[in-house]
Amino acid sequence: MSLSVWSCHKYMYDGSWTNADFIDFAKTAGAEGVELLSVFWNPEEDIPRVEEALSRNGLVMACFGACNNLAVPDEAGRRAQVKDITDSVDTAVHFGAKVVRVFSGDKPEGVTFEQAKDWIISGLKEAAAYAHSKGVTLCLENHGHFAGKAKQVLEVIGEVNSPALKSTFDTGNFLLVDDNPEQALDQLKSMVAHVHFKDFKKVDESYEGKAVYPSLSGVRYAGKISGEGDVNLTHILRTLKAAGYRDWLSVEFEGDEEQKTGSARSIGNLKEILTTV
Repeated sequence: MSLSVWSCHKYMYDGSWTNADFIDFAKTAGAEGVELLSVFWNPEEDIPRVEEALSRNGLVMACFGACNNLAVPDEAGRRAQVKDITDSVDTAVHFGAKVVRVFSGDKPEGVTFEQAKDWIISGLKEAAAYAHSKGVTLCLENHGHFAGKAKQVLEVIGEVNSPALKSTFDTGNFLLVDDNPEQALDQLKSMVAHVHFKDFKKVDESYEGKAVYPSLSGVRYAGKISGEGDVNLTHILRTLKAAGYRDWLSVEFEGDEEQKTGSARSIGNLKEILTTV
C-alpha cells in the first residue's frame, strides 16, 4: 500500500514539508510506497532529495500523479497540459514507477463534457502513445464533477483505445457524481490499474466540518478517514481481488482530522480490511 502526498497537502502548500519530508512521514505511517504529484514537484531539488529519502526509508515510488486539465478551450493551454503528463511519465520512469495518474479536466464555463471530450481524447491519445513508448501506463482518475462518472471514464478509455490508458479507481469520488462505487467497479474492474483508497460520509446541514463536498445532486459528503465513512471498502477490495487486481492501493485522505493522523489511521484501517479479504 502507498500514501498519496495529497493526503498531507497542507504541509506542502504552507512550505513546512518537502517531498522528502513527506516520504519520511509515510514510512512512520506504515506505507510501503508513495504517490507524488506534479503540482508539488521541482525536478532540480526533488530528484536527488527524493532518491535519498526513498533509499533511507526503504520505500518505492508507487505512482507519480500528473495534475493536468485537458478541458481548456485554447490549444496552447492544452499543449502545456499534455507536457505535464509527458513530464510526469519521465519522472515515473526515473524512479521506476509503472503508472502515472492523469485527469480529464475541469468544467470550463459554458462547455459540456461532450464538447470537451474531443480535447480530452486528443490529449490523452498523444500522452498515452508517449507513455507506451516508455513502458508506463496512464491511469485516468474518476475526478471532479465534469468527467467523474464510470460511464464517462469508460467512454474516454474506449475512444483513446490505447493499452497505455487504464483506470485509477477512486473509491470515494463516485459519490460526488451520484454514482454508486460498487456499481462503478462492476463497470470498470477490467480497466483498473491503480486504486485510490478514499472515504466519504453523507452529512446534513448541521455538520460543521470544513471538508465537505457537494455532489452533482446537492448531497453533502464529508471527507473521512478511510474505513470510517459510507463507502463499502471491504466489498470493493474483495471485488478487486476476485478480478485479479494485485497492484498498488494508494491511501488518499481528504477529511477534517489533522492530516498526519488521518493518513496514518487510514493506512491502519486498510491493513485491517486486507486481513478480511
